[in-house]
Amino acid sequence: MSKFNVPTREEVSTSNQAIFDNLEKAVGFVPNLYATYAYSENALANYLALSSAKTSLTAKQKEVVNLAVSQVNECTYCLSAHTAIGKMNGFSDSEILELRAGKASFDPKLDALAALAKNITENRGATDDAVVEKFLNAGWTKENLIDTIVLVGDKTISNYIHKTTDVPVDFPVAAPLQSVEA
Repeated sequence: MSKFNVPTREEVSTSNQAIFDNLEKAVGFVPNLYATYAYSENALANYLALSSAKTSLTAKQKEVVNLAVSQVNECTYCLSAHTAIGKMNGFSDSEILELRAGKASFDPKLDALAALAKNITENRGATDDAVVEKFLNAGWTKENLIDTIVLVGDKTISNYIHKTTDVPVDFPVAAPLQSVEA
């Protein structure tokens, strides 16, 4: 059971109502997690600005990070949302499961990215030198490294908001990784 109710359009500020309207037009609905950000006058706009900011990572590469981070942080909402988004970006079900585990046997460069995202998250930023070296040796740049760290922070914010509020998941729920791998 949710710890928080999802605020409706009528329950949020005028500026957040405008964002809700834009999300309705762009996505077709207001995801419950985004609506939850709207408890704050500023958090939703700030988060959307961060998550849509320019980066050296492609949309597909961002999903690699989002899946690995959300798995480490055990965020059902974000795993469910990013499984759907990962599929829209061309990943298969089996590839998504690997990415959630911090691996990508199907692509050495994405494997280094997934391992980095997982390691940063598990070690709360005290990333293993060997993981960073593998990442750079796979053809990633220092710019990519910094952008990945920013993305880990971005996704961790959403993971923590969901873990704290436990609002209902409004995407097809991703199965727990252990039950899928078993």
